[in-house]
Amino acid sequence: MASKGTGTAFSRKSYRLTSDAEKSRVTGIVHEKLLDDYLHRIFSSTDCAPTAATSRKLLNFQNLPEHLDQLLHVDEEAEEEEESQGQVEGRLGPSTVVLDHTGGFEGLLLVDDDLLGVIGHSNFGTIRSTTCVYKGKWIYEVLISSQGLMQIGWCTINCRFNQEEGVGDTHNSYAYDGNRVRKWNVTTTNYGKAWAAGDIVSCLIDLDEGTLSFCLNGVSLGTAFENLSRGLGMAYFPAISLSFKESVAFNFGSRPLRYPVVGYRPLQDPPSADLVRAQELLGCFQAVLSVELDPMEGRLVEKESSEWQLQGQPTVLLTLAHIFHRFAPLLRKVYLVEAVLMSFLLGVVEAGTPTQAQSVVHQVLDLLWLFMEDYEVQDCLKQLMMSLLRLYRFSPIVPDLGLQIRYLRLTIAILSHEKSRKFLLSHVLFDVLRSVVFFYIKSPLRVEEAGLQELIPTTWWPHRSSREGKESKEVKDETSEERLRRRAYERGCQRLKKRIEVVEELQVQILKLLLNNQDDNGGEASRYIFLTKFRKFLQENASGRGNMPMLCPPEYMVCFLHRLISALRYYWDEYKASNPYATFSEEAYIPPQVFYNGKVDYFDLQRLGGLLSHLRKTLKDDLASKANILIDPLELQAATMDDLDEDEEPAPAAAQRPMQALAMGGTLPLPRPSWLSSPTLGRANRFLSTAAVSLMTPRRPLSTSEKVKVRTLSVEQRTREDIEGSQWNEGLLVGRPPEEPEQPLTENSLLEVLDGAIMMYNLSVHQQLGKMVGVSDDVNEYAMALRDTEDKLRRCPKRRKDILAELTKSQKVFSEKLDHLSRRLAWVHATVYSQEKMQDIYWLLRVCLRTIEHGDRTGPLFAFMPEFYLSVAINSYSALKNYFGPVHSMEELPGYEETLTRLAAILAKHFADTRIVGTDIRDSLMQALASYVCYPNSLRAVERIPEEQRIAMVGSLLAPYEQRPWAQTNWILVRLWRGCGFGYRYTRLPHLLKTKPEDANLPSLQKPCPSTLLQQHMADLLREGPDVAPSFLNSVLNQLNWAFSEFIGMIQEIQQAAERLERNFVDSRQLKVCATCFDLSVSLLRVLEMTITLVPEIFLDWAQPTSEMLLRRLAQLLNQVLNRVTAERNLFDRVVTLRLPGLESVDHYPILVAVTGILVRLLVHGPASGTERATSVLLADPCFQLRSICYLLGQPEPPTPGTTLPAPDQKRFSLQSYTDYISVEELAQVEQMLAHLTSASAQAAAASLPTSEEDLCPICYAHPISAVFQPCGHKSCKACINQHLMNNKDCFFCKATIVSVEDWDKAASASATSSAA
Repeated sequence: MASKGTGTAFSRKSYRLTSDAEKSRVTGIVHEKLLDDYLHRIFSSTDCAPTAATSRKLLNFQNLPEHLDQLLHVDEEAEEEEESQGQVEGRLGPSTVVLDHTGGFEGLLLVDDDLLGVIGHSNFGTIRSTTCVYKGKWIYEVLISSQGLMQIGWCTINCRFNQEEGVGDTHNSYAYDGNRVRKWNVTTTNYGKAWAAGDIVSCLIDLDEGTLSFCLNGVSLGTAFENLSRGLGMAYFPAISLSFKESVAFNFGSRPLRYPVVGYRPLQDPPSADLVRAQELLGCFQAVLSVELDPMEGRLVEKESSEWQLQGQPTVLLTLAHIFHRFAPLLRKVYLVEAVLMSFLLGVVEAGTPTQAQSVVHQVLDLLWLFMEDYEVQDCLKQLMMSLLRLYRFSPIVPDLGLQIRYLRLTIAILSHEKSRKFLLSHVLFDVLRSVVFFYIKSPLRVEEAGLQELIPTTWWPHRSSREGKESKEVKDETSEERLRRRAYERGCQRLKKRIEVVEELQVQILKLLLNNQDDNGGEASRYIFLTKFRKFLQENASGRGNMPMLCPPEYMVCFLHRLISALRYYWDEYKASNPYATFSEEAYIPPQVFYNGKVDYFDLQRLGGLLSHLRKTLKDDLASKANILIDPLELQAATMDDLDEDEEPAPAAAQRPMQALAMGGTLPLPRPSWLSSPTLGRANRFLSTAAVSLMTPRRPLSTSEKVKVRTLSVEQRTREDIEGSQWNEGLLVGRPPEEPEQPLTENSLLEVLDGAIMMYNLSVHQQLGKMVGVSDDVNEYAMALRDTEDKLRRCPKRRKDILAELTKSQKVFSEKLDHLSRRLAWVHATVYSQEKMQDIYWLLRVCLRTIEHGDRTGPLFAFMPEFYLSVAINSYSALKNYFGPVHSMEELPGYEETLTRLAAILAKHFADTRIVGTDIRDSLMQALASYVCYPNSLRAVERIPEEQRIAMVGSLLAPYEQRPWAQTNWILVRLWRGCGFGYRYTRLPHLLKTKPEDANLPSLQKPCPSTLLQQHMADLLREGPDVAPSFLNSVLNQLNWAFSEFIGMIQEIQQAAERLERNFVDSRQLKVCATCFDLSVSLLRVLEMTITLVPEIFLDWAQPTSEMLLRRLAQLLNQVLNRVTAERNLFDRVVTLRLPGLESVDHYPILVAVTGILVRLLVHGPASGTERATSVLLADPCFQLRSICYLLGQPEPPTPGTTLPAPDQKRFSLQSYTDYISVEELAQVEQMLAHLTSASAQAAAASLPTSEEDLCPICYAHPISAVFQPCGHKSCKACINQHLMNNKDCFFCKATIVSVEDWDKAASASATSSAA
């Protein structure tokens, strides 16, 4: 066993204890007098005064064991009491108190391995301890891990619980509930105060007086219950009932109580005798560290512990051997580790500088590894780290965060010791402990106890700002008093931030130690152990989303991510400093070969192109040609067979599957080994397994005979060479495509850490960032309530003292709540939304953008990229834009404009990328692009991307709507037009202005920002392709017909339900779908308006084969919409009048102005020939009613030609009532259109000739027959058959395939028939 850090190696075999008389003659032992002085100095009792040298017994190594026995002697009575702890009066049960997981519980619970921690896994589960009390005063502690619904207290063995009734809900059971701040014993009353995660509840029972009380963090909450039932058969068990996902940890006395109470005894007695011995031995050990032998002078030299060095002196070594011979067994006990060793090490950390403390801790750990057996040291370190983690997690927040700093410094000192660090990394930090807790800074829910009032004495609350940057007008309106308050608040926030930064820097130091890759002396470096554990940690959180108790809480993930990024960038830039060909972390990305060479485990996470096994089969030729990777046919065959059998695989087999293995060089023996066809490995191949592959290294092409067969390895089997590579092995980067540079970006292991950080953001960090915005939203709501109350106070008459008193009381409540929330908001901004945290998320965004760009260059191999890279790119941008304001703005970040443009290019290219097959990620891309074009800054970024990409994007938007999610596509087109259409310059609908929006920052509530550049691209594309416009418009008209028909059908059902006499409720989902159909109808009409405005010839140039048909279809739909919406006392009017929640957007204005915009473009703005055609088609439609056009201007009947329009009726709808939304010019155009249609309608009525019913089209009965189908000979009008042929080639009547359509004229046909006759 070697000692690290001392420069000298010692064998444990040299220092075995023996009673051999020859021990005194060992070379190097000092002379008798100095040895006696030294041993007396070391082994003097702490309770006795030092004796004179003449009267004391001479000490040497022969009689030292006897002296130690006397020194460590404990009262026989105390020892006997400790040995018979199970028979203590007043207590029944085992001496070691734990939770009774075998009985005495109700519901499903998850109990920790130590039987002291419990997690609720059902509605209201209950569990009690194994030991009960019936006499005396007793105490136990509960560490609150979550602050939800729990009832903690005592119960008797006769109490019966269920999923609804727990501790405190039955006779003889008593509980405290800090969630609802109540006490329970069948009935309930107010008691105590609210608890929070990290608090410690002490439960005290006095069976002599018959009382029961509770303490919170050592502060008594008062007596909760009196007159407890006592006597024969009455004994009380500690017990708890807790709801789903709530968790606590009990301390019955196995560890020192955090808040002991005088007179009360813990249920589990402390090991008193061993505690005395351990303290004595610790004193001896401290004496060794503070004394040095000087054999030359023959004297003892006092030294500081930090200066002490183990120099190989046999006297010192034998002394330490005697100490640890007795100390080692004691250091395996949890109680003694926390009470003795932990206290000693914390004292070392507090007494000296970090460097001195680290030196002493290293010496201590060296000695532990030297003089104790490995299993003893390992148990000791495990208990030590568990205690440290518990102390860090549950320590109260104080203004200077001193407690947290102490525990982190000790953690750093321990992890700085190489051998201890590697053991803890390999077996404890991720396997036994939830070590991510070390990187979390918990939020103080009780501001007063955290000292934030002293730190931030002046409070202030920011106003809501725009997501496109800070609003300047609010700063201008700020009064001098508000400015002073804001500045004082900001100074307080800076003080808080500086203190938090101290903790964060210590946390980063821990991660730097774990990521150290230079400590590979005699074993694997820490970084590679960390990588293995980190990947398994990610897998547990990625694949166990349904098992909530096993997941890392999102708030821990957020802090862990930021510390990991800091440590990662530190090592990345450090590598760049010594390797000029590498890149800085600012230019980091993940090379695309990582996604397809199988070196990194992505578990069952979806790839852009689908399942990994499918991609390996379909893209094997591309892998061979672009990446020099050949897939073994045997492996593909195995994957295929496993896919066939996957449904038959039993659940246990699936649970025992190994994780994704990693390709590694090595000979693959033939015949095919059994592990390749193992049924337990079967489904792993479908998602995870890297197939057995042949790799041709680009630097040295291999002939066919030289191809290396490789097989997959589990994460645990990887070595440093598998990750970093060697001379002919690129490690993690094997399979480099020609587009990638030959020089590595950085160390391959750092690339895997970066990949894991991006995965972490996707798993839960983004969700948590959005959740924490709730604090800011609460501040805004209370600030608004306070302003309203102050306004009412100013307006309230002074004579109404009762109202004034109530308003003053409300004002005080709101002010106190805002003071609390503003201080809590300062904490959240410092820990979650600070400038540095924003830069971390921005860095991740840029990493994802570069990764996607590099992956895109690989062509088909882009499909191997995991979906979460695109998700993180989208979500991180959303977080930067929506979550970090108003304190920080994304516009302040370096390279902001360039980043927006790069993200715009990715969204524009990939939202319709055929290489991406997942519906969820395709929808996310579409929604992101739809949101992107709503904001001026991001819309300009879309306009800055290369013209070729812009045109391709618009071309994808104009693809037919069938067979794809068309609604989001239509929203994008509408937002490009919003601000240009008729009466389409509103942010919110006129009838909703008086209501408060749910979120004013929603994309749909942004000010109009149309893009004329993209509109021009749309116009050019519609003009160029002969089939583009007809197919696009046909799909738009089809969807409009469907959406409006669905809307009408649903409002009929809603109206019928509302008219029933019996009490009834309309399904909220039905209302939502109804409103969505209405909004879709309006947006489709706006797209038609944009198309007619940009390219009117599509409808009005009848030289084009489909123009007339499209125009007739459009007229038909417009007339249907107008008739349904404008009819007197119709269905639409009645539903709008109801103003049902969920149908707020349904109103006359949005749909009628959209229809009006189309009609004005056709009948007023078009050329004369086009206007004439549009007029004739509109009037020829049998559904046309001039009254519907008059309705737009509030007129019940058409005006007499030549007269002026009368003033509109105020009770009727009229466009003239919306002068804030519709310009004077637009109103004049509507009046011009009405006059034109009135005149044309009168002329058409006079010139129309009656038509025989036999000559009318049998489909629409609106137009005369004008076409005959070949070869079947059936007839209809041209409009009906042309519309039908766009979607179907079968005849209306006989279902025969139509080969051609010919013009048909009745007179010509009759003459031809007579001639033939």
